[in-house]
Amino acid sequence: MIFLTVGTQLPFLRLTKIVDSLAKELQLNIKAQIGDCTYIPGAISSQNFYPPDDLDNLFNQAEVVISHAGMGTIINCLRLKKTIILFPRMAKFGEHRNDHQLDTVSSFEGVKGLYIATNEQELKQLLENYRSLESPVGLETPEREQLVEYLSGLI
Repeated sequence: MIFLTVGTQLPFLRLTKIVDSLAKELQLNIKAQIGDCTYIPGAISSQNFYPPDDLDNLFNQAEVVISHAGMGTIINCLRLKKTIILFPRMAKFGEHRNDHQLDTVSSFEGVKGLYIATNEQELKQLLENYRSLESPVGLETPEREQLVEYLSGLI
């Protein structure tokens, strides 16, 4: 199962419609949290919002997560070692007040398990082969472990 989340603050109609269309075309099993959106997808199973426990279950069950470039979702996917495809909101489409999400994805470029799509064609290419996408290594790093050990020694 692929999980689409657009966050909780703003709907993301362009992404929701693209994913709905690709789910039909590629015959993908996609569940989605689409926010406060009036669009009713035809090919994906969606809710405006999921209760926290249901949302946690969807993240845990997902093979891949598709998301806007929200830091909460990015950190959650890295923590859970879930492959994530980021599709940033863009000001030119009226999806946000500025292009900070483009800045966010550029700062994550090259991170293992994190993929970026800025248009329908790029997203389609990733979804056509989603089972071969690499997963992130998580948030644990040797540097982090060394810092934890050092700080623990001070206590």
